[in-house]
Amino acid sequence: MTRDISGRSRPPVSSAWPVPSSPFTADAVKTVGLTMLAVAAGAIGWSGNPLTLPLAFVFPALWANAPSRIAAGIVSAGYFLAASRGLPQGVVNYFGSGIAEGLALWLGASLAFVVVHAVLWTSRPGRGRTLRYAAAALLLSVPPFGIVGWAHPITAAGIVFPGWGWWGLGAAAIGLLAMTTKVWSIATLVLGGAFAWSAAVWTDPSVPDGWIGVDTEFGGERGKYTGLFQHRETIAAVKAAAAQGYKVVVLPEGAAGIWTPTVERLWVNEIKVLDVVVIAGAILVDRQGYDNVMVEISGEGAPILYRQRMPVPVSMWQPWLALVGETGGARANFFANPIVEFGGARVAPLICYEQLIVWPLLQSALYVPDIVVATGNGWWTHGTSIVAIQKSATIAWARLFDLPLIMALNI
Repeated sequence: MTRDISGRSRPPVSSAWPVPSSPFTADAVKTVGLTMLAVAAGAIGWSGNPLTLPLAFVFPALWANAPSRIAAGIVSAGYFLAASRGLPQGVVNYFGSGIAEGLALWLGASLAFVVVHAVLWTSRPGRGRTLRYAAAALLLSVPPFGIVGWAHPITAAGIVFPGWGWWGLGAAAIGLLAMTTKVWSIATLVLGGAFAWSAAVWTDPSVPDGWIGVDTEFGGERGKYTGLFQHRETIAAVKAAAAQGYKVVVLPEGAAGIWTPTVERLWVNEIKVLDVVVIAGAILVDRQGYDNVMVEISGEGAPILYRQRMPVPVSMWQPWLALVGETGGARANFFANPIVEFGGARVAPLICYEQLIVWPLLQSALYVPDIVVATGNGWWTHGTSIVAIQKSATIAWARLFDLPLIMALNI
């Protein structure tokens, strides 16, 4: 014992002497740890490799174990922002703006995901928490929140349970809900085992005989559409595919530019002598705005095959214009034409952004399609992994329902 200046004894000072820790400090440390894991799950899971998508299944467990509502929001933000990390550069490429605008839109896009998960979080474990996560997952699968419901963990269902269809979707949903309970470790082992088996026997979606998707590298620029030179180049690619014996040629989103009677005559006349049918992306303009479409082109004509259900928000879909009495922007047809008939086959069409969100493919799957046709225009994604992520999500959906897949992208 030692004595202080007043002569009273006091215990010796030791570097190992316990220092009380406040609950606030413990919660802060826990939040940081969970957020780091969420960032890793978002970044690696959504890397563009389909086989890494199942890492997204850990998100519900991280959300459920957050020590507070604010922490749940931070964890959700970490996951979403990591998964969508290519957006700021994509905004810069598309709008020609500074990185500040890209960062603002990136953060703005995360609000729906973060707010839904933060509001529905609860500190009470058990059935209530599980039901709240189920509500959050459902809200982010359909409009209005589902419009920006990117990086949804349920997308990985097709990687863990390929070919299981709706049963696989249900199994994945149960697994996600189980991750919010005290048996999350068991759920992790079960999902991990299912994934290990599927990865061991993994095959990419098949391609139907006689079909081909033609990728292009025309680049792009905001407000610039296909000119005569590009039409000629694209038609030449179609003729080359037809010479190889392909009967159906799928071209990327926007490949045929603004669809007019003059453009239609050009295409119909050029392929009239070919034994081929073309599915090409185009835009159909009227006084109110435009539709992003797929056109079925043959020597007999070129009817509109599909009108996009969900264009890209902000850059294409601009619903606020109507509120200020202006026109323009792409129409969102939301739940229209989920399936189209083409050559005796039932086609589930997906244009670009529709491949990143949940309801378009699932709505199409209700009608038992025979094939998935997915197109995109990713010239503005240069320097990002957006196109790779788009491909991996589409592959996952096609494998879930064991559907052949044709993709065509312009980069």
